[in-house]
Amino acid sequence: MYVDHLSLTDYRSYPSVDVALTSGVTVFVGANGQGKTNLVEAIEYLSTLTSHRVASEVPLVRAGAEQAVVRAGVRAGLADDRRIVLEIEINPGRSNRARLNRSPLPRPRDIVGMLRTVVFSPEDLSVIKGDPAARRTFLDALVVNRWPRMAGVRADYDRILKQRNTLLKSMSGRHGPVDEYADATLEVWNNQLAAIGSELLEARLDTLADLMPHAAAAYAGIAPTNNVAVADYRASMDLAGARDRAGLTAALEAAMSERRADEVRRGVSLVGPHRDDVLFSLGELPAKGYASHGESWSFALSLKLGAFELLRADGIEPVLVLDDVFAELDVTRRERLAAGVIEAEQVLVTAAVGADVPAVLAGRRFRVAAGEVREEAGDE
Repeated sequence: MYVDHLSLTDYRSYPSVDVALTSGVTVFVGANGQGKTNLVEAIEYLSTLTSHRVASEVPLVRAGAEQAVVRAGVRAGLADDRRIVLEIEINPGRSNRARLNRSPLPRPRDIVGMLRTVVFSPEDLSVIKGDPAARRTFLDALVVNRWPRMAGVRADYDRILKQRNTLLKSMSGRHGPVDEYADATLEVWNNQLAAIGSELLEARLDTLADLMPHAAAAYAGIAPTNNVAVADYRASMDLAGARDRAGLTAALEAAMSERRADEVRRGVSLVGPHRDDVLFSLGELPAKGYASHGESWSFALSLKLGAFELLRADGIEPVLVLDDVFAELDVTRRERLAAGVIEAEQVLVTAAVGADVPAVLAGRRFRVAAGEVREEAGDE
């Protein structure tokens, strides 16, 4: 899978830009603030409807414009001539619109999964050093990459959670006898949260188990050491060995029943996938708080390399995006990362300094400056 053309209108810093792309390696070189990351971020957004840089859609639209449009031609693969055109219209404060081959899709999220990407960026360090939300986001993104329909499951879970929290907050402010209607409504939300939450939880557990052998092998290659990269899923309730959907549903229902008084008192949902975490460790010690900066970077990169290999094992050839990562690495880690991604059908690299990109990733090179994207011939 690879992108053969990218067109942006009023996206970030670009009033309009068109870039013809090919399979293999493409490097965008430019000083900070010139817009090189905007190009690869747009491809990521078209793939996932998310950005690794911001949580809001507002910054994605050029200042003064009402909407942004991202359009890309996507080839099925090197040995497959099939081509589709994907388009997303970003309308902050209003509904976005998605199109496939110029035809509207019923919902924007229906576009998710038609283009698969794995993005490496400096923000990846937060998966190791940051809060639990960063690890949940990483794992959920990989879940959706494997099974695009899980984007809908994740959205349904967030909707149910919001409704349940609103009810719990209203119940926490009441005095006197329990409102029977509120109590019955809470039971309905409990059942829905358990049903949808167990599906998300099952997908997370399966994906983490499938990911870590690939990630551990990648870590051993990037940072040869006696320490093995491992992960332990830390659920917000006792799973009691439950791994199938029915067992996880029962565990969630039991946990909500047990914590009911606390949840009503505090007015918030205290159990469920939204409260879970992943403990990443090197050997016997947690990476967060114990790993050095270099070890943390190696672990973060290994998780992304592991995600790439897992998707390939699933029969998916994702587009790889390396966004300003080489400047963060020493020469040895640069070379080992490059060696781990060179087999991808398409690798898109951004760098402020072209010399930071390992020679093995030599390919087409574009200079990005003052809103223009211009292909260069030969080396810098």
